[in-house]
Formats: sequence, C-alpha cells, structure tokens
Amino acid sequence: MHKGRRLVTVLLGATALTAALAGSAWADPAPVPPPAPSVAIPAPAPAAGPDLGAAMGGGLHPGVQMRTAGAQCTANFVYTGGGRTYLGQAAHCSGTGSADQTDGCTSASLPLGTPVEISGASKPGKLAYNSWLAMQKIHESDPDACAYNDLALVEIDPADVAKVSSAVPFFGGPVGVDGNGTTPGERVTSYGNSELRGGVPVLSPKFGTSLGDQGHGWSHLVATVTPGIPGDSGSGFLSADGRALGVLSTLNFAPAPATNGVGDLAKMLAYARGHGGPGDLTVVNG
Repeated sequence: MHKGRRLVTVLLGATALTAALAGSAWADPAPVPPPAPSVAIPAPAPAAGPDLGAAMGGGLHPGVQMRTAGAQCTANFVYTGGGRTYLGQAAHCSGTGSADQTDGCTSASLPLGTPVEISGASKPGKLAYNSWLAMQKIHESDPDACAYNDLALVEIDPADVAKVSSAVPFFGGPVGVDGNGTTPGERVTSYGNSELRGGVPVLSPKFGTSLGDQGHGWSHLVATVTPGIPGDSGSGFLSADGRALGVLSTLNFAPAPATNGVGDLAKMLAYARGHGGPGDLTVVNG
C-alpha cells in the first residue's frame, strides 16, 4: 500500500520550526548506510565543487525556494513549452488539504493562475499547470497516476526569464530525461532546499540509492543521505548518468521508513503534454 506524507512546509513561526528540527516526525533520522559496492553505481561528478554557497548564488535555477500561499517547496528543473519558460515544482505544493492527502485525483488544490513567489525573481510566477487539477478535470481513474502524478509548472514572468540558469547546483545537468526507471541499488542524486535546514547549503546535495520502482513505474522508492524533508518537496532527482529522473513527492512511513517517493518525470511529462500542459513541453539541459 502506498503510504506517505507530502513534503511541503508552511511557515508557522519559530516555535514550530524549532520543534520540527528537534525531533518531530519530519526530522532527519540517522543517515542511511551506502549500498554495497557490488551494486553501487557512481553518482555524477559535482559540477560546482565544494563551493556550495556560490552554487546557490543569484538567478533562477533548479533548487531555488518557491512559495505558494506560504507553503515552501523546492524547484526541480527548468522547462520550456509554448514559447514560455517554467520552473517545476510538485503539484501538491499548491494543495489545500492535509499532508496525508496524497491522492491527486481527489485532493484539493489552488487554481491555475495562483501566484507563486520564486526566490531571486523580481516578480511572482504563476501556476500554469498542475497534474492534480489535470487529472480531476478528466476524471482520471488510473490508481497509479492518481497516487504518483505530482508535477506542477510555474510560469516565470518575462521580466525574469533572462535570470534563468538550467543547471542543477553542485551536480550539473540534467542531460536529458531518464526513460528507463531505476533498479534496486542504482545510485541517485538530488538537491533539496528546505527552510528547515536553516539556509546551510552544505546540507542540500543528497546522494542515495534506489530501492526499486513502484506503481508500474510511476514512482521510484529512494533512500538518501539525508532523506528529503518538508520543504524539499518538488526537488529534482538525477539518475546515475545525470538524466532528470523524477520529482520528490513523499516521505514514507511504510513499508520502508524514512525513504522518499520520487514521481517518474518521463511519465509525468507525457501526461502533461496530453492533458493541459504545452504539447512541446521540454526539460532544458543544464
């Protein structure tokens, strides 16, 4: 059974933030041990070296913080389509229900056109596509799509398009979109930017391992050091060869605690192209 909670954070004040860091259900558990050498696949070489502060410098790029009605998420990749430029986030970042409402076919969301604050932008972006809304519009009945299709596009204001860089900080890439899913033991990487980490950039890069696919390839179960936490929601995952693999969606409590569910980007892109997103929607290489 799919069990998880969405990883969006809402600013609730210093007391709640301190509690989250000090041992709530969202706090990072002990690091997950690396995979055995016999199954490990080398992660992509860092593109920005150890100077992570520089990697998170100005501009709009994967890994910047985004806020929708106060809820903080992390941008995954840069997209183009229909003559416009977008940053991706998780569809649930604009959800209006509780954190355990993970079915995109029944969970409520803010409407398209909702303004989204983007760190580094002079003007808000706007919600241009949301997979939850798209599925509800056509009364989607595929249970795997309902559970794992979790992609939204935020259109960047034309005034800020010149500030866009498509490269993922620290790792570089993406170099295309992964269309083969993952196998257990395959190495994955990600760049999260949760406010719960207090703005410490060295905690943003994540190295981990796939535990295999689920939902007939709609999602990948991953274990990373450290696990994704609220605010990392929507951040992009790269495959071992630097391709855009997926979007961080859930923190799982079962069957593998402290793992994350990562929605398959190839499937979510195909769905978007056919159900309300630009027909020529493309991930921009870094």
